[in-house]
Amino acid sequence: MALRSAQGDGPTSGHWDGGAEKAGKNLRQMSKDYQQVLLDVRRSLRRFPPGMPEEQREGLQEELIDIILLILERNPQLHYYQGYHDIVVTFLLVVGERLATSLVEKLSTHHLRDFMDPTMDNTKHILNYLMPIIDQVNPELHDFMQSAEVGTIFALSWLITWFGHVLSDFRHVVRLYDFFLACHPLMPIYFAAVIVLYREQEVLDCDCDMASVHHLLSQIPQDLPYETLISRAGDLFVQFPPSELAREAAAQQQAERTAASTFKDFELASAQQRPDMVLRQRFRGLLRPEDRTKDVLTKPRTNRFVKLAVMGLTVALGAAALAVVKSALEWAPKFQLQLFP
Repeated sequence: MALRSAQGDGPTSGHWDGGAEKAGKNLRQMSKDYQQVLLDVRRSLRRFPPGMPEEQREGLQEELIDIILLILERNPQLHYYQGYHDIVVTFLLVVGERLATSLVEKLSTHHLRDFMDPTMDNTKHILNYLMPIIDQVNPELHDFMQSAEVGTIFALSWLITWFGHVLSDFRHVVRLYDFFLACHPLMPIYFAAVIVLYREQEVLDCDCDMASVHHLLSQIPQDLPYETLISRAGDLFVQFPPSELAREAAAQQQAERTAASTFKDFELASAQQRPDMVLRQRFRGLLRPEDRTKDVLTKPRTNRFVKLAVMGLTVALGAAALAVVKSALEWAPKFQLQLFP
C-alpha cells in the first residue's frame, strides 16, 4: 500500500469514500468538541504554506477537523485542548490524512497524553521542570526569573504544540518534531529551557518584573541555532534526567500558582499571551537553600556515547524530514511513502 502526497492526488483527494464522508458528518454532529475544533482550525491559516491554492487549503482544513474528531471519538479518555490542532496539522501536511490519523492517535496516547487530561494538572507539573533545569545550569538567571515572578506560562504554547504554534518556518517545526519523536516525552521542556538559557543576556537586561520578562520570553526568536540547541537539550537531559529533578519540580508546584490551572484559564492565556489578571496569580516567598553554591554557568558533563547516539539519530531523522518538507513546501511533491505491502 502506498500513501501519496501530491498536489493533484494528495491529502485532499481520494482518501475517503462515501461511507467515510457520511461517518465524518455524523462525528461533527455528535462531538461536543466540534465547535471549538472548528474555530481553532479556521484560525490556523498561517500553518499552511504561503501560496497554497485556497481550495486545497480548505480541503486540508476539513481533513484536519475529521482527524481530530475521529481520534477523540475512538479515545473517549482523551480531551481536546487548544493547540492540539497545531500538532495534527504538522503530520497532515507531511504524511497525508490516513497516516497522520494513525500517527497522531498513537502519539496522543503516549507523548501527548498528559496534555489531554480533563484538567491541566499534569501539564502544569511538566512546566514545573523548566525552572529546576535552568537552576542547574545558570543559577543567576534562575534567581532573576524568580525575582521577576514570571512563572512558566510563557512556555505553555511551546510545550503543548511542540513549538508548532510559535515557529513560522515549517522546516524548523518538522526538525523539532523528529527530535521529540525520537526522545523522552519530557524533551520539549528541556528544549524550552535551552531557549531561555540561550537568551540569558536578553533576560538579564530586562527590568526585573513579570510584565517585562514575560513579554520578552513569549516572543520566541525565529533565527535560533536549532542544531546547537537540540544538541544542548540532549546534553542536559543526560546530565539532569527527570528522575533527578522530580523533587524540585514537585516543590515548584507547591510554591507556584500558574495561569494554566484549568482549560478556561489556558484558553485565556493562549489567546492573549501577555500579562493579565490570570497571569498575576503569582507565587510568593520561594526561598532557595543557602547552602546551594554553583558556578554562574555550569558546563554539562555529558556521557558522550549517549550524546552521539542521540545526535546521530536526530540528524538522520532530520535529513529525512527535510527531504520530505522540501518537497511538501514546493507543492509539487512526487514522493511516495511505502507502507506495509
